Amino acid sequence: MSSVTERFLRYVSVDTQSKDDEEAFPSTEKQKNLGNMLKAELEAMGLSNVRMDSYGYVYGEIPSNLEGEAAKADLPVLGFISHMDTAPASPGTDIKPQIIRNYDGGRIVMNRELGISMGPEDYEELADYVGQDLITTDGTTLLGADDKAGVAEIMEMAAYLMAHPEFKHGKICVAFTPDEEVGRGTDFFDVEGFGADIAYTVDGGALGELEYENFNAASAFITIHGVSIHTGTARGKMKNAILMGMELQSLLPVFENPACTDGYEGFFHLDDMKGSVEACTMKYIIRDHDRTKFEEKKALMEQAVAYLNAKYGSNTVELTLKDSYYNMLEKIKPHFELIETAKEAMGELDIQPIIRPIRGGTDGARLSFKGLPCPNLCTGGHNFHGRYEYICIQSMEKIVELLLKLAEKITTP
Repeated sequence: MSSVTERFLRYVSVDTQSKDDEEAFPSTEKQKNLGNMLKAELEAMGLSNVRMDSYGYVYGEIPSNLEGEAAKADLPVLGFISHMDTAPASPGTDIKPQIIRNYDGGRIVMNRELGISMGPEDYEELADYVGQDLITTDGTTLLGADDKAGVAEIMEMAAYLMAHPEFKHGKICVAFTPDEEVGRGTDFFDVEGFGADIAYTVDGGALGELEYENFNAASAFITIHGVSIHTGTARGKMKNAILMGMELQSLLPVFENPACTDGYEGFFHLDDMKGSVEACTMKYIIRDHDRTKFEEKKALMEQAVAYLNAKYGSNTVELTLKDSYYNMLEKIKPHFELIETAKEAMGELDIQPIIRPIRGGTDGARLSFKGLPCPNLCTGGHNFHGRYEYICIQSMEKIVELLLKLAEKITTP
C-alpha cells in the first residue's frame, strides 16, 4: 500500500464533520482531533514553525534548502492548503473504507447486506478507472476524500521534501483549515502568519482539475409572518405563511435552479423551508459567476419580498441577504502565472488539464480576496458529500508528484 493511501485511510478514520449554523468556531471541537494529529506528524517530519491555534488551524513551514546564488534569488514563498472537516450533508461517523483493486469496470458492491452498489451506468466517470485501484465507502457514510485526500497529498509532499534534501526548493508553507464545508474556513485564517505569497488549495475533484473561477455567492434568510384563524371564519382574515412562501418561490425564474443549470449558469436554490400558517422560514442560496448577474439575482429577491409586503402588509416578509464569497477570477488574473505554471507541470507529468468553473466555492476564493492568490487543484476524488464517494489511488499518487513539481518550478531559480 502506498504511503499516501495509508495517510488517507488514517485521516478518514477521524470524524471531523462540521456543523451548520453554529456560533462556535470551529463548529465542532472534534475537528481539532485531526488537527492535533497533523501537528504531531509535521513536527515529527521536522517542519519549522508548526502550530495549531485556538481556532483549530494548523500551520507549518518547509524551510528552503537552496544554497549559494540560488538562495539569494527573489523567489515567491509557495503555500498549499486543504481543509480538515467533512460535510454535514451525509453521515460521517464510523467510516469503513474499502479498496477495490484493479477495478474491472463493472458494478462495485459497496454493501451486500444493504444492497448498495454503483457502476458506470450510475456514474460514467467510473469507466475511466478500469485497471486502477479505487477506495469507496461501505455505502452507509461519506468517505471524506473532500478534503482528507488533499490533506494526505500535502502531508505526503511535505514528508518527501523533508526526507530528500537533494530535492532543492525554496520555502514552502502548508496549512489545514476547519469549517470549510460550512462556509467559514477562512474566517480566522492568519494570512500574514501563514507566510506564503501565493498558494494553491488542494480541494478539487478528478485528476487534472485546475480551477480559478467560482461562483459569487450569497445566502437569503426569509421569515414570513402569517395570521392563523379558524378555517370556518378565515375569509379575509387568514394569512397563510406557507402559501406566501410558495408564492415567493413562484416569483423567481423557474429554470434558474440547480437542477436546470450547468457551466456558467447561476441559480436560486431553496435549501430549506419550514413553517405553519402562522410562521414560515425559508433559506436560499444565490449563485452566479458573473458579478453583474449576481447582483441582479439579489435585487430580484428583494423585489419579490417588496411585492409580497405591498400585497399582504408591511413587514409580513423579512429578508436578510448575506454575501458569502466572490469569484476569485478577478484576483487570479494579475497572477495568472499560477495557472500557466500548473498547466506546464501537469503536461510534464502527462496529466491532462481540466479547466472549468467551480460551481461552488473554496477556501481559496476567500483567501484570494484577503490578499493571497489561491487557485484550486485536484485531489482525485468523485461524488463528494455522499455515500457514493470514491477516489482513485493512482490519482492521489500522481497529485503528490504534481505538488512536488510545482514546488520545484515555483520556488527554484
